[in-house]
Amino acid sequence: MARMNREEAVRRLLGQSPPPVPPELSARAARRGARILRRRARARRVLWLLVLVAAVAVTVWALTARPWVEPPSETTPPLTGW
Repeated sequence: MARMNREEAVRRLLGQSPPPVPPELSARAARRGARILRRRARARRVLWLLVLVAAVAVTVWALTARPWVEPPSETTPPLTGW
């Protein structure tokens, strides 16, 4: 499309009256926005719950397994009868 044709097309579009907007459009948009916000809040709560469950699971595992304690050596027999 040549530049003059584009300019004429734009002038024609700007000269027309805007298309009619459905009267219920704003109400539908508000409902959709509220639904999106509720979904995001629910997803955020679920993620925080998963993080909390993971933290509790790691804490319980660490307290029961005690990974910081060195395991007893099983390579040498105990010294008895000295």
